[in-house]
Amino acid sequence: MLASNAYIKLVPSSAKENITTDEVKELFQYFKKITAKTGSQIDWKYNEAAFPYEMKEKPEGKGKWFYLHSDHDRYHAILLGIDKETIREDDGLEREQSYIQITLPESSTFGDKGKANEFCRFLAQKLQGELHLFNGRIMYFYPRK
Repeated sequence: MLASNAYIKLVPSSAKENITTDEVKELFQYFKKITAKTGSQIDWKYNEAAFPYEMKEKPEGKGKWFYLHSDHDRYHAILLGIDKETIREDDGLEREQSYIQITLPESSTFGDKGKANEFCRFLAQKLQGELHLFNGRIMYFYPRK
């Protein structure tokens, strides 16, 4: 599978305009917690199947990116990073916009892509962002005028 990227852009009407990797990690932990709770409600180890990833971080990525790794046979890895880009508005003014980049490396599986799409939607909903999916489509989770 070729490497591909999805983006969650934090637009002016998003819940937040800036985000840190620590905040994304907290959202990941919350996501794992609610999937585990679903499993306990239906009396099944759903969290092991729902999102079978562990968070890992390399020293060179501290504060910029981390990755989710899985030992399951159908999953491998999802990379998450944060950055900023300069956006030129219609009136010519420029502003900085934060975004979260979700990358599926070449070693990723179709299972990773499904789980990454699911996690992207969760993050975009929580942050009320603009989600640019792996297939190029855009989903809007912020209040539009």
